[in-house]
Amino acid sequence: MKTFKKIIFWVLVSFALIQFVPTDKTNKPIDKKVNFIDVKKSPPKVVTLLKNACYDCHSNETVYPKYAYIAPFSWSVKDHVNEGREHLNFSLWNSYNKDLKESMLTKTVQTLENKSMPLPAYIIYHEDANLTDVERGVLSNYFKEILKSKSY
Repeated sequence: MKTFKKIIFWVLVSFALIQFVPTDKTNKPIDKKVNFIDVKKSPPKVVTLLKNACYDCHSNETVYPKYAYIAPFSWSVKDHVNEGREHLNFSLWNSYNKDLKESMLTKTVQTLENKSMPLPAYIIYHEDANLTDVERGVLSNYFKEILKSKSY
């Protein structure tokens, strides 16, 4: 029993200490000249869907939930945000070249249609991100129109 108490003690001490390992949750300023929804003058419905389901991981407008301030969850959330921004950052849209924009839009349509995004773990805590088939269609069709018109 004494060993068990020591283990619990050190687990709690370790948990308390890791709270002091910082994760940077600072968002970079938004430049409307390169931000997707501003550049594309996206319709309000599309803006709402993008902000609810995509922008937390795929923009510099991340709204971190309360659990993102508790280690080790904070590390996981920050890692997901960083990875999402690497694949596509709507806040930097107009800084991408034409080929990259076309590739990102194509992959985004595929991702929407095969329902691999938003991630299931994200949907659990963000009900608005749980897109219906109709909402997925709205976004998918919007991106397809941009692809078709080549107005990336």
